[in-house]
Amino acid sequence: MTAKELCAVGVAVSVLGTITAASAYPPAVGILGASKSCNSCHVNNGPWTDESKTIVDIIDKGTGRSLRQKDGSFLIEAKRFESKTVITIIGRAKEDTLSGPYRNAWLYIDPAQIGTTSLSKFPPGWSVDLPMACRLVGDKSHVYEGARVTVLPMTVQPLDGAEAATLDIHVMLTSGESVKGDATKGMLSNYLVRTVRLTVIDAK
Repeated sequence: MTAKELCAVGVAVSVLGTITAASAYPPAVGILGASKSCNSCHVNNGPWTDESKTIVDIIDKGTGRSLRQKDGSFLIEAKRFESKTVITIIGRAKEDTLSGPYRNAWLYIDPAQIGTTSLSKFPPGWSVDLPMACRLVGDKSHVYEGARVTVLPMTVQPLDGAEAATLDIHVMLTSGESVKGDATKGMLSNYLVRTVRLTVIDAK
């Protein structure tokens, strides 16, 4: 399946700055499979290997602050039954001189849920509205002025059975179009993984 075939029409959203109209679509191919990496189908052959110029950030919508911790992981804390919205920002810094990626894809996934029949790969007990997307670059962010990024909100909610959990965000920066039947051809991509920790705050 090509990148275009993954597309569904998205909407313009306004969070942490003005977001231009862009398409958003789920990177859902293989979501029910047992692969632990996007590289099982795609290749890590893109030019965006300088991670100092790569932006992968998760911002608390309420405070506007990054949820990145000292060890490079991200921490999302929410009171039980509270809806918590975070902003996923992915792209390349404005100082980057390379031709940037055309679209960014990402997927939040609990490794323990890989291979299960659930379309949501979030930990059990956690509600989530948009754990995956593939969005055209061109959004704006007050946090990363002038950067070539995608910006999209995700709301999580720890329900009655939710517990603390650790998941990964799998990220692909891409340009070009993959060849139908052979995703290793036709598309440039760089693949990154970051750790995300979920914490439930219970009332005392």
